[in-house]
Amino acid sequence: MSYSLCCLTENTNPPYCTMALLSLLLLAALLLNLSHSASVDVGIINGTEAKPHSRPYMVSLQVNERHHCGGFLVSEKFVMTAAHCWNTVPPLTAMLGAHNLENSKEGSIRMKVETYTAHPHYNPITLDNDIMLLKLKKTVPLGPTIKTIPIPKKEEDIPVGTKCSVAGWGQTGDNKSTSKRLMKTSITVTDCKGYDAQQRVCAVHPGGVCSGDSGGPLVFKNTAVGIVSFIVGKCETPLGPNGFVKISAFLPWIRSILDHV
Repeated sequence: MSYSLCCLTENTNPPYCTMALLSLLLLAALLLNLSHSASVDVGIINGTEAKPHSRPYMVSLQVNERHHCGGFLVSEKFVMTAAHCWNTVPPLTAMLGAHNLENSKEGSIRMKVETYTAHPHYNPITLDNDIMLLKLKKTVPLGPTIKTIPIPKKEEDIPVGTKCSVAGWGQTGDNKSTSKRLMKTSITVTDCKGYDAQQRVCAVHPGGVCSGDSGGPLVFKNTAVGIVSFIVGKCETPLGPNGFVKISAFLPWIRSILDHV
């Protein structure tokens, strides 16, 4: 028996999605924790359309002007996302200030990426250290539809039971298309049994993420506390909680990049 540890880029075929056979130990841990069953209706997963520009930090990372991954603006020069969102070819561009990706009149802008800095210990098989910072070629003009979002100031755990939000332009179901409009949903933090809880946040229904949502932020009290990283199994019927990078676990590395621009 094997399960898919699947990253959530818009194109889920190799090389964009790493398919890994989980170890027997991880399988045992997962099978003990399958009480968190997820269901799907509409949206991101069990979501609704976000109010336009209510999340001005959201970034659509694109390949050939097509949505590929999510991201979020953490400074006037940097977008934070998941490391698995980039496999070196082709280059990514960042669309900022967007709600409807097909509406060119809403004031969104597209910027090229100057540098890609994935965590030096990122593992594309296990998705450990799945975090990356993108330096944009130009300084972002902040305004009503384009703003940064804060990240934690110190390392801290998110208590089990905490309600967070997640948003993205990803698929609305396993065999459904991506959304042209930004979708949002709520999601509840749970135990990360079977995963490295020191660097991850895990969350379950009523909401969830799907292909194309990778790299987007897990938000608690208007602070980005996590990064969409992976699911186990399918979007609509995951075999465990959704996996997020715990941003606060990487603060020294993040600061070493942001503070030396």
